[in-house]
Amino acid sequence: MATFDIKIISDTVCPWCYVGKKRLEAGIALYKERHPDSTATFSTTWAPFFLNPAAPKESVDKQAMYESKFGVARARMMQERLSSIGASLGINFKYGGRVGNTRDSHRLVQLGKEKGAAVQTRVVEELFAAYFENERDLTDHAVLQAAGERAGLDAEEVRAWLASDQGGERVDREAREAREGEEVTGVPYFVFQGKYAIGGAEEPETFATLLEKVAAKERL
Repeated sequence: MATFDIKIISDTVCPWCYVGKKRLEAGIALYKERHPDSTATFSTTWAPFFLNPAAPKESVDKQAMYESKFGVARARMMQERLSSIGASLGINFKYGGRVGNTRDSHRLVQLGKEKGAAVQTRVVEELFAAYFENERDLTDHAVLQAAGERAGLDAEEVRAWLASDQGGERVDREAREAREGEEVTGVPYFVFQGKYAIGGAEEPETFATLLEKVAAKERL
């Protein structure tokens, strides 16, 4: 059976990555609607990216960070736009809470990957919801533990994984490969079949059209 292999390079605290995930899903649904006889399946895997490689291990106030980085007026304008777009996709963006280094959250995503693409995606979903909709701190291992368990991972395995540095070397290597090898400068970044790439949280129509082009070229 033919399969669309989709790699998504993202950061767990990137709001547009959450938007991009939802829009990709809508694009896939649109593709299926247009091609009801297609038997192709879709496999999505996630690769790490650090928007801020120097982010502190000790988290800081999220809103203060936004205002420091963009200025108060621009931060407010960006958040209003995000809230509007998010609402149309079923995302209830909130801007309280704290933000910091995302390496441990990416390590949790790596653990999910070991259990299969579907489990990895559930881990990503739980992290996005925790951070963006429930104002949780992804530097907090208790938050990561809860997200992993909700995604279906074994509680003791998650606890041991987080307490060690398991998956860390892979996270660092893949993040470095994204920046240096694939020359990714921003996320989300989507790669289909290992060679057709598109950057940004594009509209569902754009994803559906790209899927059609990939299907034609790869005979899926």
